Amino acid sequence: MAGHSKWANIQHRKGRQDKARAKLFSRLSKEITIAAKMGNSGDPAFNPRLRLAIANAKGQSMPKDNIQRAIDKAMGGDVEAYEDIRYEGFGPGGVGVIVEVSTDNRNRAASDTRAAFSKNGGNMGETGSVAFMFDQVGEVRFDESVGDAETVFEGAIEAGAEDVAFEEGDEDEREPGEHVIYTAREDLGAVVEALEGKFGDVKSANLIWRPQNRIELDAEKAASLFRMIEALEDLDDVQTVTTNAEVSDAVMEEVG
Repeated sequence: MAGHSKWANIQHRKGRQDKARAKLFSRLSKEITIAAKMGNSGDPAFNPRLRLAIANAKGQSMPKDNIQRAIDKAMGGDVEAYEDIRYEGFGPGGVGVIVEVSTDNRNRAASDTRAAFSKNGGNMGETGSVAFMFDQVGEVRFDESVGDAETVFEGAIEAGAEDVAFEEGDEDEREPGEHVIYTAREDLGAVVEALEGKFGDVKSANLIWRPQNRIELDAEKAASLFRMIEALEDLDDVQTVTTNAEVSDAVMEEVG
């Protein structure tokens, strides 16, 4: 059983609450629309990507009307053609950074992403320059309330998962802990379906880039990295930002 990831908690806790939630809903809506459009179906039973997008939206308490509007937008045909692109680069301290975008303008996405890197102590690299330091796997999250660690571990393994972790919550922010379940890339959909049968709706389910090793940062480099991540996440085209940074609790306190 893997240990919890401080970095995932840091990313979660540093969210600028109301603004972050509004942006999250916008990204979830965009992913639903793209999934429905690219899969040529608004029915999640016949569209695996849409099924995961809806599961993520429900896990973040997105209203059903918002979900349906995003699907209707795709089915109405009034949607630009989007493409998924992965950019790779390096941040402060030499950490690897993977940025995934869905865009209707490749030139704009590349230019904006490169600027976010260069203005915040990083630099974009060639495709493949960073990805080899990560494994692409499925990640499924449940709130800790669905069961104790042993129950979730047994259920996850029975569902075909490969690894299970637990991430501590934040009592000060009233954030519960989360069970994090990892799957082989190709098994994500089947594992989600099996787990929902045991524990109910997932909080999130995604393909992620899981670092093979992490690079520890001091306070100065951590602060620079946080600024770069914030700049990247503020870009409309960006869907996810992943790094292999490790930031200790002591450094987090120093950064503030």
